[in-house]
Amino acid sequence: MHAHSLSTRLRRSLLCIGLAGAGIAPAFAQDGGERAELLAQIGQLRDQQAQIARMQRDTEAALHALEARLGLAVTPPPPASVAPAPPVDAPAASASASTPAPARLKVGGDFRVRGQFDNSDRDGRDRSSGQVRGRLGATFAVNDRVTVGARLATGDSNDPNSTDVQLSNWLDDLEVSLDQAYLQLAFGELTVFGGKMPQPFVRTELVWDGDVNPQGLAATWRHALGNGGAVRANGLFFVVDEQAGGADSTMLGAQLGYDSPALGQWRFDASAAYYDYTLGSMAGADAGDWRSNLLNPDGTYLSGFRLADLIVGASYTGLGERWPLRIVGDYVRNTAARTDGDTGYGLDLAVGKASDVGDLRFSYGHAVAGVDAVLAAFSQDNIGIGTNYRMHALGVDYVPWPKTTLSAVWYRYRPDAAAYAGSHDPGDWLNRFRVSLMVGF
Repeated sequence: MHAHSLSTRLRRSLLCIGLAGAGIAPAFAQDGGERAELLAQIGQLRDQQAQIARMQRDTEAALHALEARLGLAVTPPPPASVAPAPPVDAPAASASASTPAPARLKVGGDFRVRGQFDNSDRDGRDRSSGQVRGRLGATFAVNDRVTVGARLATGDSNDPNSTDVQLSNWLDDLEVSLDQAYLQLAFGELTVFGGKMPQPFVRTELVWDGDVNPQGLAATWRHALGNGGAVRANGLFFVVDEQAGGADSTMLGAQLGYDSPALGQWRFDASAAYYDYTLGSMAGADAGDWRSNLLNPDGTYLSGFRLADLIVGASYTGLGERWPLRIVGDYVRNTAARTDGDTGYGLDLAVGKASDVGDLRFSYGHAVAGVDAVLAAFSQDNIGIGTNYRMHALGVDYVPWPKTTLSAVWYRYRPDAAAYAGSHDPGDWLNRFRVSLMVGF
């Protein structure tokens, strides 16, 4: 074949691909064999485009996971990008469907071993104990729009805010349950979830423990602004307890947020949420769920729970790449409380990071929660009191080897209001020390 013919054929191929990408089918590309060849090239480009979109999604998810390990407020990763639809005369298979199944399957998890020591200044028994936690999850991209996900985790299946297993009981086998099973639909900037899903809200552990995975329907939306900032909205219909022959317990929650662009070496974010619980059924609850919330003589909650929650955060990079600074404040008020213990607040500070070998991160947290400021069934369980507490936490994380984190934390806490202290001495400061080694994969 002459060089002139090759050059002409190459120019025509490139022009055809460009027009097809714009949704235009060039007339001169209708020859049978040549048309099939060009459509095959278009399909390959579509596959590459979809692969880039998936890589971007995975990178965002990894960043979100690292932020979540801080135990502070985090911004949910933006929804997965959707590759543009192929032209109507392109091959029927979608970009994701043409990708080999192993490339669409993502598997990950972690395993943690922890030692714990509890002591009291004036009463109670000193106690040493050990816990383990294991989690194994997977997602599978059925196509560019639909993803299914599931995760296995250790822990008591009746305890929504803990996946730890106490090492005890004469070597009885550990309990493992399915703590996530969900369907995810991507519509550009909007992602919809159904089932038992990852937490959709920006949060701190004052209101939502990190192990709580709500069940029902949720949606997250994030829109990037031209200046580098973003606005976002999250919503959840939470099926807390459904009864065939009586009233249900549900929660309807919504959250609006804003992420600022870089302002010099600072970034700021704010999230405002409202959670409206309708607690018509207590059939599925036990003492580990109502914990320290106040109850009526018939076992129902004394207060209603309509929580207004405001989270404000700031990030600073002026201390160098190894020492990013993160400050988060959280204020919550239960507008339906029937007691004066209706508010809570928390302040968390972290400096450093824990992603590369040799990294160090130091953290300090202070939190106060009224007895009915939050629904204790889903709030933090780091200490022995679910609500009505005043707490300080000091921690350090170190990365000795890749994907391995050595952590130590000291909690010092006591009841906040003597009237709701129950069996606890209201003036007694309690201590909890934890040392753990976690491996991620």
